[in-house]
Amino acid sequence: MSLTARDVMDTRYRTLQPQTPIAEAIDIFEKASEERGQRVFGMMVTDEAGRLVGMLSMYDILLLMRPKHIHIWGEMKDIDVSGFIREACERAKPILVGDIMTTEVVTIEPDTHLMLIVDIMIKKHIRRLPVIDNGKVVGIVYISTVFHHLMKQMKR
Repeated sequence: MSLTARDVMDTRYRTLQPQTPIAEAIDIFEKASEERGQRVFGMMVTDEAGRLVGMLSMYDILLLMRPKHIHIWGEMKDIDVSGFIREACERAKPILVGDIMTTEVVTIEPDTHLMLIVDIMIKKHIRRLPVIDNGKVVGIVYISTVFHHLMKQMKR
């Protein structure tokens, strides 16, 4: 049996748009997490035509929150950070998804073999892969889904 992205991809997913403010994106992340029954830490970003233009992950948001020049200031433990989180959150709210999203996105096709998906995810440290068919997003493969699918195969 040849397992492919089609066999493990999630076809129910939410997307963000580049002009969405981060505060609204956080709400969309929460709603998507409720719908999936597990936390969602990254989402595809599409344009008005539904074409993939980027990805936004928790890493992108945390990078926005972290002081840019922390390496110059010293270690975080050397800095008085009282009130910093509140201020960083307030500053981040109006920033647009398009300003911080990752634009170089690795994608796969529906017929991509499961072991190639595993290889891509491991080598590139990727937790989610958009599935594109004829230029259109048709699904997303999460590393957790791949892992659980492989665990089921081991029990057989």
